[in-house]
Amino acid sequence: MKRKTWITAIILVAIILVAFVVFPTSKSNSSEITATVQKGPFEILVYSSGQLEAQNSENIVVPAQLQDRDVRIYEINITDLIEEGSVVDSGDYVATLDQKTVEEVLNTAREELETAMNEFEDAKMDSNLTLSGVRDQIINAREEVEEFQIVLDESVYESPSVIRKAEMDLDKARRKLEQEKNGYVLKERQAEAKVERKKLDVQQKQTRADKLEEIYHSLVISAPKHGMVIYGKDNSGEKIKPGSTVTPWMPVIATLPDMSSMLSLTYVNEIDISRLENGQRVKLGIDAIPEKELEGEVVSVANIGQPMPKSDAKVFEVKIRIFGDVSDLKPAMTTSNTIYTNTLTDTTFIPTEAIFENDSLQFVYLKKGNTVKQVVDLGDQNENMTLIRKGLNEGDVILLTVPENAEELALEGLDIYQEIKERKIREELEEQKKIEADKKKPYVPNNNKRGNPSGGMIIIG
Repeated sequence: MKRKTWITAIILVAIILVAFVVFPTSKSNSSEITATVQKGPFEILVYSSGQLEAQNSENIVVPAQLQDRDVRIYEINITDLIEEGSVVDSGDYVATLDQKTVEEVLNTAREELETAMNEFEDAKMDSNLTLSGVRDQIINAREEVEEFQIVLDESVYESPSVIRKAEMDLDKARRKLEQEKNGYVLKERQAEAKVERKKLDVQQKQTRADKLEEIYHSLVISAPKHGMVIYGKDNSGEKIKPGSTVTPWMPVIATLPDMSSMLSLTYVNEIDISRLENGQRVKLGIDAIPEKELEGEVVSVANIGQPMPKSDAKVFEVKIRIFGDVSDLKPAMTTSNTIYTNTLTDTTFIPTEAIFENDSLQFVYLKKGNTVKQVVDLGDQNENMTLIRKGLNEGDVILLTVPENAEELALEGLDIYQEIKERKIREELEEQKKIEADKKKPYVPNNNKRGNPSGGMIIIG
């Protein structure tokens, strides 16, 4: 009997459990997640991750002569480079540049110099020969003048026609002599100019060969001072490494950062960038040192955005100066940045997840006896909360989840929606008026500003 009683009890319990699972008692309000409208101070924050870099650093670059356009070496490879993060003293070895590239150009420059020197010597010889021939012609012309003078003197007793002919021959000989003298002056100038050009060409090629000679003997790069070596970046933003190419336009091989003053370089999306300005307070966390928290401030906000890789979105570069002890920080460490863009003292706000949208309406599910859809006028938001301009009061209870009968709920606050529409129309009209007014303003150049007379933004392509 006892055994049958136990079996019966077990079966009854099992039936009851199945009934609870298959036929739940109700889909009651216990599944609803609610929140209360709060009122108080509200901080508008922007979050971003960044990377540490030194505020000041000294660049290790290719030899200065290599940056001279006359050298005509437009790129050169790095054949060897010490490990990034190595600590060096002034004069210590850092890198070696490709000697073959310079050697080939140097040999060509020497050949060009030799050719130019030969042409210079040839030009001097040609000038001497040409001028010598013209001098002989002048001597001959002078002798002709003397001969015709003698003929004229001896024809004093001849007929007038003979005398006239002798006079004409003498005049012609004199004109020829003057022409030869003038021609000599011109040819002398031409010869001097030709020789001078060849001489200048030799000097230029000699200077270039000397520079290449200096470059060839300066391809072993040394550190200018004590510091930690951090690799530079090429045109694509990739870090320099052995085999990388440097150019006169991007000559940086590595940098020696000043570790006493650090920045966090971060990128902020275009939605949040309008909230940022210099001087705003920042809290920074260091991913590699979780227990370390630092203070900082925004010191630079880019005016021009740049596209994110593999995305249509744009981001803006922001630099944050770090305060406090930075002795244990290293360049390229990742930072978590919290930027305090604004603090409002007495505001109404709710969790952002409590806001729902239907077409152009933004509303919450408000519990006041019966649940209703309440239209709300939204303000700024931070990571978790959104400001409420109108539609809710402190202490109101709202749902964080969509209720089951959402489609049947009444919609309240259409007057708020109408106010929002009218405000947006006014703002658009004011913006349009401002644009039209700016177009009508006459252009007044400001000649006191050097380099950018208009005082506008310069965009470099």
